[in-house]
Amino acid sequence: MLKIGDFSKLSRLSIRMLRHYNELGLLVPKSTDSFTGYRYYSEDQLTVAGRIHALKDMGFSLAAITEILRNYDDPKTLSDYLTVKRIEVQVESDEIKRRLLLLENAIERLRKDDSAMDYNVTIKTIPQRYVASVRKKIPAYNEEGILWQILMSETASMNLQCAEGYNTIAIFHDKEHKETDVDVEIQYAVKGSYENTEHVIFKTVPPVEVASATYKGSYDNIGTVNQAVANWVNDNRYEFSNAMFCIYHVSPAETQNPDELVTEVCFPVKRK
Repeated sequence: MLKIGDFSKLSRLSIRMLRHYNELGLLVPKSTDSFTGYRYYSEDQLTVAGRIHALKDMGFSLAAITEILRNYDDPKTLSDYLTVKRIEVQVESDEIKRRLLLLENAIERLRKDDSAMDYNVTIKTIPQRYVASVRKKIPAYNEEGILWQILMSETASMNLQCAEGYNTIAIFHDKEHKETDVDVEIQYAVKGSYENTEHVIFKTVPPVEVASATYKGSYDNIGTVNQAVANWVNDNRYEFSNAMFCIYHVSPAETQNPDELVTEVCFPVKRK
């Protein structure tokens, strides 16, 4: 048996932490001297201490570790715990990467002069187009790929002929920004004539006048671009008239580098 001080040294856990673990029922001494109150640990409890260290390093809370240790000898249950945690950590990692990219972009913009942060807004007419369209509610804006996958899978045997110009567009039909269940339509401009499928509708889209701005880089920059368009619309006595949409000149299907993406943000407008 080991006194608490010796066990503290061997387990690399402070006496304060051992007392805390005892209170939680996470690592309880094997025995306590009823006369002196001294606590004693067994040598095999060093293995438990090692498991606690490992699980804490993986990011598990003490409450979760307590639950895991009850099932530690069941490989399947332990694997399930670890798998769920791996998914959580991956999500956290992706979010940290996104924040780092935002910080890097902000720093880069601040290093440039003010004119480099401006976006050129123009008024133009998007011509009439014949498109393959998929419109559905999806969980979130960044899951737009669901719609493109539907379009590709349902038209794979059709040998669609791509039309030139403005051939990949996403329209955001909600009248407000939504956190979930977003109403999005994608359009792929094609040549020829095709039969509708379960989810893909072929239709002719009329021309539309828009205020647009084109930018290169991550979709995280779209807020700044939207502000530039809004300022232009107000300054030039226009008003918004319909759902905004994005034209993907260089899309994620063509590059995995967000710095290489080229997107045109379009807001249908009319004169006041």
